[in-house]
Amino acid sequence: MKSVLSERKALHPPTIDDIEHRELPETAGRAVREMAAEIALTTHRDPRRAPRPLSDPALLARIARRAGDLPAEVRTALRPPATAAGACIVRRLPLSDNEIGPTPPDWQTAAHWSADADRPGCSFDVDIAMLLLAAAAGEPFGWAGQQDGRLVNNIVPAAGHELEQSGASSAVLLSPHTEDAFHPMRANLLMLVCLRNPDLVGTTVSSVRRVELTRAQRDTLCTPTLPILPDVSYGPDFDRAAAVAVPTLWNEPGSEGDPRSLTLRFDPAYTPLDEAGADFRAAYAQLERELERVCVVAALRPGELLLVDNDVAVHGRVPFTARYDGTDRWLKRVNIRLPERPRRAAESGENGYGQQIVAPFPPAAHSLAPTAREVREERNGAVDDRGSVGHT
Repeated sequence: MKSVLSERKALHPPTIDDIEHRELPETAGRAVREMAAEIALTTHRDPRRAPRPLSDPALLARIARRAGDLPAEVRTALRPPATAAGACIVRRLPLSDNEIGPTPPDWQTAAHWSADADRPGCSFDVDIAMLLLAAAAGEPFGWAGQQDGRLVNNIVPAAGHELEQSGASSAVLLSPHTEDAFHPMRANLLMLVCLRNPDLVGTTVSSVRRVELTRAQRDTLCTPTLPILPDVSYGPDFDRAAAVAVPTLWNEPGSEGDPRSLTLRFDPAYTPLDEAGADFRAAYAQLERELERVCVVAALRPGELLLVDNDVAVHGRVPFTARYDGTDRWLKRVNIRLPERPRRAAESGENGYGQQIVAPFPPAAHSLAPTAREVREERNGAVDDRGSVGHT
């Protein structure tokens, strides 16, 4: 299926001029790493017990409790993106290249190495740091059918997967998409943390709040027309008969017709566009062109986090040549739900092709998310130019 971005666009030098930037104060970043190291050390302290996986309820409860002790600046830095770009970069998480070991050859190896406390470069405490940060933003969760249900996913190039539309690919443009667009319980916020990126491989971001469509095109795309299918990372075993048509675009309640309040659900690589009529295909193609026009590219560096509002912006990746020598790009990903932003009632009847979320944090972690009053205050502040993001 045709990619949203042309190869010409993908080869442009990476730029992050249009994405919001934030910085963790040095003391706040150090507090995250020190707390994660303490939790990891305690977890591995008893040699008679196998290391607890990140999905262990007791470990998650401890991470959730300790996250509440993080400096307030962490919560401020991890709030949802506040501009029309639908994304922001958070800098200065302390991280050195020699502490993480070589880039693993695939996510399975990455998960095995991460849990091996005796292995030099064990990244278990980095995973815990990610969950502490994610808990400061909202409610981290995983998927039963993706990377064996792990809450922290490893994004590395894998041999034999170069041409897939998945995070394991490298040689092709990863088409901009809504993360897990097929599912009604998809993340509101996506957090990507860079461990290694020596070639400055760019992550693309395109916000629907910046596109220009006619009213007729918006109305067409707001009409449920086609399903979105699970991507290849979930495997081929899903019930196609369970597919239901979903809208590509919709407005926030009370803002019908206002392009500044548009949200989207978009994954062209897994949408059967050939089953739609000519009007829908034409409108969808125009949306693709517009997302290309407004695309910005972020080349993350180690210790930088990219927060993507999964309801407002789509993301992807430019092509690169993987070396498979332990020096390739390595990101970690966490899906985050925002308790103050429920899904539309119309999505409640979808079964998500049977995919289930895994080990959501205990309710105590919810207190770290912004309150309704704080959300309103943030939206009324001078930095927020994208409109509200609530759903009903």
